[in-house]
Amino acid sequence: MKLPARDPRVVIFTDEPGWHGRALRRALAARGVESVFLSLKEVRFAVDTAGPVPRLPGFGSALPRGVFVRGVPGGPLESVILRLDVLHAFAMLDVPVFNSGRAIERTVDKLLTSFLLARQGVPTPSTWACESAGEAQAICASLFAAQKAVVLKPLFGSQGQGLVLLRDATQLAAEVPVGGVFYLQEFLGSPVPPHRDWRVMVIDGRARFCMQRESEHWITNRAQGARCLAVPLDQPVAELAEAAAAALDVDYAGVDLLRSPEGEWKVTEVNGIPAWWGLTQATGADVTGALVDAFLTHLR
Repeated sequence: MKLPARDPRVVIFTDEPGWHGRALRRALAARGVESVFLSLKEVRFAVDTAGPVPRLPGFGSALPRGVFVRGVPGGPLESVILRLDVLHAFAMLDVPVFNSGRAIERTVDKLLTSFLLARQGVPTPSTWACESAGEAQAICASLFAAQKAVVLKPLFGSQGQGLVLLRDATQLAAEVPVGGVFYLQEFLGSPVPPHRDWRVMVIDGRARFCMQRESEHWITNRAQGARCLAVPLDQPVAELAEAAAAALDVDYAGVDLLRSPEGEWKVTEVNGIPAWWGLTQATGADVTGALVDAFLTHLR
């Protein structure tokens, strides 16, 4: 198949450009690259006499030079699959996609993330997933008996939304899990405030920036009010974050880690579409520039 013409512009896929979109556009322009904001909802997929090609508004039959993914809109399963199909198709047509559709699939699905981390020997909290309320109750009962708490999470979720801390069977019985799936993770955080975790930005396999998130609440996401503090990027943390990014095969990621009461480092999540405003504010580093430089390396 003859590949379509290549447009010199790059696409930033996002529904809400906001601070991150504007920062990416400025950094790309400073490096002589024109960018266009588009939503994956706007892409039309055509399999016709011109060949199987995703069609972008304003690009005619041409392909973009590259794609930077800042957001994949949610929605019904069919809609999400279509949007991921578009990213997969670009990659197959030799359009660099940063992060790839496969990387996003691995990171947005918390169970798949947990499975891949554990499979590669990356320490992560003990995790269970099931659709049976009885099984969930049995799992939690054994943990409650050992004086351990459990976090119930949506299988798909971000920014600390939908997380519930369970300390007894009564709390579990009152919860209706999202989509009927019980995704349960042993709670390893501090029993009392301040609560802390660490976010490390890994770019092209290398841990580059680090901050600590601190909160009076056990949920330590910045979107939930946590404070972002600059901290040194110690070697054990850097190596663990790099191993997590490698296990999920991502171009860049925000890797979340916490330290258990016993002093063990654990990777709790790997974010394939991470925000970095808080990291930039805390460290003063040019996180956007580092991401754009890595993206442009992929284009070359």
